[in-house]
Amino acid sequence: VQLQASGGGLVQAGGSLRLSCAASGLAFSSYTMGWFRQAPGKEREFVATITWYGGRTNYADSMKGRFTISRDNAKNTVYLQMNSLKPEDTAVYYCAASGSQIPQVAAGRYIYWGQGTLVTVSS
Repeated sequence: VQLQASGGGLVQAGGSLRLSCAASGLAFSSYTMGWFRQAPGKEREFVATITWYGGRTNYADSMKGRFTISRDNAKNTVYLQMNSLKPEDTAVYYCAASGSQIPQVAAGRYIYWGQGTLVTVSS
């Protein structure tokens, strides 16, 4: 199983980025997908999750209204659209796959993880 995250980079505060995570080696459409992030010196934290059919999503409070998670099961890809970025959004962003059929916010509920993509937001 491989989860390949991409789309990170350097952006100014207030800008936008779209992260992608391409999955292979698993029945992608059967998995709930999530995004997590880890800032330097901090623990990994939940960002967003989307169920296997895309019908249910959940976001961390600080991301609501700014971030949007979506998926394209035909392309085995999950996305994270990030708008109104802030310097505190700077982190390595990870995608992950969970065998659960409901949204999951706990990292321990995810069984496959990607390698991460770095997002840096300058002030």
